[in-house]
Amino acid sequence: MKYLIVVLVVGVVLWLLLRSKADKPAARAPAAKALPEAMVQCSHCGIHLPRAEALLDERGAFCTEAHRLAGPRIG
Repeated sequence: MKYLIVVLVVGVVLWLLLRSKADKPAARAPAAKALPEAMVQCSHCGIHLPRAEALLDERGAFCTEAHRLAGPRIG
């Protein structure tokens, strides 16, 4: 009798697992990979950062407003 209960419990658990997998919506297509972003070097400190985050002016690219105000490092 106890084996019948064990088999019944295992059967119910397997049934629930299989049913839950069938209820899930189809997997979405993988997200498009992001394209590499152009990198620039800060004219003051030399750190590399994405062009979209850089502060650009006629003297070059800068990582912060303070470095833009200080200008390019000489030497």
